[in-house]
Amino acid sequence: MPRRSTFPHLLPLLLLLLSLLRFTLAVRPFVLVISNEDLIKDYSSDSLPSESEWDDFSPPSASFADPWLSVLDPSSSDLSTSDEFSSSLSDLIAAFSSGDPAAASAAAAQIAAEASAGAPAAQSVIGFLYGAGVLRTPDKARHFMYHSFAADGGDLHSKMALAYSYFRQEMYEKAVVLYAELAEAALTGFLMSKEPPMMEAVRLHSGTEENREALRKSRGEDDEDFQITEYQAQRGNAAAMYKLGLLYYYGLRGLRRDHAKARYWFFKAVEKGDTRAMELLGEIYARGAGVERNYTKAFEWLSLAAKQQYYSAYNGLGYLYVKGYGVEEKNLSKAKEYFQIAAEHKEPGGHYNLGVLYLKGLGVKRDVVTACNLFLVAANAGQPKALYQVAKLFQKGIGLKKNLQMATLLFKTVAERGPWSSLSRWALEAYLKGDTGKALFLYSRMAELGYEVAQSNAAWILDRYGEQSMCMGEAGGFCSDTERHLRAHSLWWQASEQGNEHAALLIGDAYYYGRGIERDYERAAEAYLHAQSQSNAHAMFNLGYMHEHGQGLPLDLHLAKRYYDQALDVDPAAKLPVALALFSLWVRKNYAESFLVSFIDALPDTYPRIQEWVEGILMDEGNATILTLLACLITVLYLRERQRRQAGAAANVQPPEVGLN
Repeated sequence: MPRRSTFPHLLPLLLLLLSLLRFTLAVRPFVLVISNEDLIKDYSSDSLPSESEWDDFSPPSASFADPWLSVLDPSSSDLSTSDEFSSSLSDLIAAFSSGDPAAASAAAAQIAAEASAGAPAAQSVIGFLYGAGVLRTPDKARHFMYHSFAADGGDLHSKMALAYSYFRQEMYEKAVVLYAELAEAALTGFLMSKEPPMMEAVRLHSGTEENREALRKSRGEDDEDFQITEYQAQRGNAAAMYKLGLLYYYGLRGLRRDHAKARYWFFKAVEKGDTRAMELLGEIYARGAGVERNYTKAFEWLSLAAKQQYYSAYNGLGYLYVKGYGVEEKNLSKAKEYFQIAAEHKEPGGHYNLGVLYLKGLGVKRDVVTACNLFLVAANAGQPKALYQVAKLFQKGIGLKKNLQMATLLFKTVAERGPWSSLSRWALEAYLKGDTGKALFLYSRMAELGYEVAQSNAAWILDRYGEQSMCMGEAGGFCSDTERHLRAHSLWWQASEQGNEHAALLIGDAYYYGRGIERDYERAAEAYLHAQSQSNAHAMFNLGYMHEHGQGLPLDLHLAKRYYDQALDVDPAAKLPVALALFSLWVRKNYAESFLVSFIDALPDTYPRIQEWVEGILMDEGNATILTLLACLITVLYLRERQRRQAGAAANVQPPEVGLN
């Protein structure tokens, strides 16, 4: 009897390699698409907003004082927050940083006493602890109650938490009101129509691996690239001077925003002949960012920038003419001219500002449809004020059909640019310093406010660091394994709801393998379908596998092949696993009763015993490549040998004797 080929023993290992592959995933941005049916061309003058209601050119009011910032950044001041609360919050954060449950419980008790006395910031923290199940038994009723009291007292963190809670429950009538207020607060202080500075949302992970490149670029003044740029600037390099000014002005790459340093380097860059800084110097003086507000100097710098054909500077000039600041008098015709120049050169701010003029009828005939179209162009370019205006049109049903769901989503996008987003900087800074306890605490706080990246980062810390995450449970000690798994599962689920396909994939894996929760193939399929709807190749592959094996989905080899093919269409990197999966389908279809099918079906039971060997040997790129080529060669030889034997057997069959009767 001929010896069996070794290929059947290699097939399960190759399928294991396939199951361990992960594709690079990202949350995809949405694009606002409006049809003609969404536009309202006929409207009454009574439905239009009053000029005061839509006065988007009002001078900025006092900036929002974040009580958390006074603790995280001692250089800031917050007179609205008691010293007792600041001290207690500081103690709470320090306890999470050091991993001291007793100290954390004592600090939480002090904050609870202040919450009982009616302090909104303290009530907000206690609401957070009840919602997250940190040092408290999870209690949705108390979570809602404390946040409601805090929101009534003016705490914007609690308003964010409540708005997100309503948003998740699709209670858009309530969510839209809160998010509209928060979005307006987020835009307060941004004088011109350029995209305002915002905190960089750094994702700690890329798939299942740490996002080392993004983290390396977020180390602020400790980053080697920053140090090289600083050295070049000090040696007189104008481009490096301008770059340093940008980094400090917007607070990028892990740097703390410093308008004084930004202005210093912008001046140096202009002195060396780099004219790009002129516009930002005009913006600094117009906003009074780190200097006394001076519209005359703002006009001078913006005019110089415009002469150098920096077309976004025309937005600032147009604003000054609308208000009559730094110029002889208001001039709406001049303002429109400048806004049009900016728009013609594809500056989103130009489209937005023209939209405001047409919406309010300033210097032009009021035309809501034209205003809507201009806002939509700017909104799809990411202009935050345009997103705000489109949201307001959807909310009010002016120019666009009333759509509270869309209005809520757009207001939420703008609201998340508010100053409370600064928590992400301190969470990232703590993580880079190895302080996972503080990082987890701050990311968890932001997760409650609805930030998808924070939800993803907090879940990843819990999964990646386990006991070292300093996760504190409801009993006042460290989290049990079950608590940690369930908390991570909840955070991944929230992130998946907001479009994080990697999170949806992990939720599916948790249900499929029973990681921290009871195994449930149907819920796994539901999660994979959610990720597949976002064009996730791995989810498509998993759905194909489940159709092939009838796990949580109907046994359907045709649908299985369709999902495998879709995975390859979406991500060419899936070529190897899809090729192996299609071969598995071929075997299953043509040799349904063979031992090969039994081997493939036994793979899930074999997986735990050889997983360590696979990860240690197969996942090495060279070994995987060699093994794949070897398996392919053996497959070809095996099939050719079988074909030869079948042909030989057919040739040896003797024809039946034909007799004559």
